[in-house]
Amino acid sequence: MSLSFDLSEVEWVTVGTVGEPGQRTFYLQARQGDQQLTLKLEKQQVAALAQFIGEILSDLPASESAPADDDLELTEPVSAEWAVGSIQLAYDSDADRIFLVAEEVVIEEGGGEEDEDDDDDGLDPLFEPSVPGFEPPQDQGVARLGLSRAQAAALVRRGWDLVRAGRPACPLCGNPMDPEGHSCPRTNGHRPHAR
Repeated sequence: MSLSFDLSEVEWVTVGTVGEPGQRTFYLQARQGDQQLTLKLEKQQVAALAQFIGEILSDLPASESAPADDDLELTEPVSAEWAVGSIQLAYDSDADRIFLVAEEVVIEEGGGEEDEDDDDDGLDPLFEPSVPGFEPPQDQGVARLGLSRAQAAALVRRGWDLVRAGRPACPLCGNPMDPEGHSCPRTNGHRPHAR
């Protein structure tokens, strides 16, 4: 059984990477008091997190100054408790906090990820709506983080910076290009004609 965490008044939060572009591993770290939490994310989750938190912030008054970039580096040890599967976001106006609820990815007995909802409801597959009374399975880790608007704004800025710092995208197919070369499916593996 994985551990669950409730950091409702996060004092510090960031996203970061370990490794070189193309081989990076993405992490979310948060600290409250003497408890520090590290979770593993995918690049697409970091991008979606930045996008959706940015949308929430766009409907709220501007926050006080955000933490400096130097304060947003990952802290050692970078050892993830578990990998994140789904993420829920909500704004609590009474607490003036954006709550992020990350659920551990669930692996089926056969080795694949569990598909909890086969219906296509038009929602981003990385995010699930908050459901009142929702109780996650007992064997699944859950982390609940309460972020100030300033922390959330810094997380958005840092997330986009990390996503953009990756390998450049192919102008034809959008897939990441490796420094050694790129076999673009749009060109059927052929190079464009020289001019």
